[in-house]
Amino acid sequence: MDFETYLRFLLVLVFVLGLIGALAYLAKRLGLGGRLAPTNAGRHRRLGIVEVQPLDGRRKLVLIKRDDREHLIILGQNTETVVETRIGADGSFAAQLQRESGA
Repeated sequence: MDFETYLRFLLVLVFVLGLIGALAYLAKRLGLGGRLAPTNAGRHRRLGIVEVQPLDGRRKLVLIKRDDREHLIILGQNTETVVETRIGADGSFAAQLQRESGA
């Protein structure tokens, strides 16, 4: 093989890698990344998982935060059960009720 063949191979390789990069960038800009691409990158997150505690082999206790409220949920294989809702961010349910009722 001569130098021209190696140079041609290198140029084609750079061209193909450039096409892959351009397509990846375009897919990310169009939102075609699926779960791998962050949906609200750079913005304030409103939803999050605070804590997960396994109960047994089939169920988990999950504390989910939405805005300034937390919700306690039991997740099973085929079921979801809301245990407690309207928990304040400070963790006190009674304080949250007092603030909402105006007392």
